[in-house]
Amino acid sequence: MLALLAAAAGSGCDSRPPAPAFGYTLLDGARGRSDALQGKVLLVNFWATTCATCVREMPALADLHRKYEARGLATLAVSMRLDPPAAVADFAEQRQLPFGVVIDNTGAIARAFPDLQATPTTYVIDKRGAIARRYVGEPDFSALQALVEKLLAESPSAA
Repeated sequence: MLALLAAAAGSGCDSRPPAPAFGYTLLDGARGRSDALQGKVLLVNFWATTCATCVREMPALADLHRKYEARGLATLAVSMRLDPPAAVADFAEQRQLPFGVVIDNTGAIARAFPDLQATPTTYVIDKRGAIARRYVGEPDFSALQALVEKLLAESPSAA
């Protein structure tokens, strides 16, 4: 599957698989739907407070979000089902995370992504709602930034 996604990211835009649509609730209680973010480039990062790699990559994700938010990047950090909500809220508050933090307490969001097997996993979703790339583990942030720039430059109708 990873090879398929890598091929899709590098080939024609029509070959990108659609991202699943899901509803979510942010730590502040605001509700949203992923499909409402079409027209933006969306990073969906699955993580856990007990995952050392997840914790290590979070500042770089925050920096990337801050750099591109004004140009249309949206980021959702989806905490896994077994992560204690109080620990997630404390982590997000202490680090002043600049993006939406979601607690997937039922596991429904994780189940919507059938190839999700480990944390951290980050999905990069283009403006039309298709998966452009999946990173398992800590991504190469220079490659991730280049991909975000490329996707932000695409028009939503041509994404």
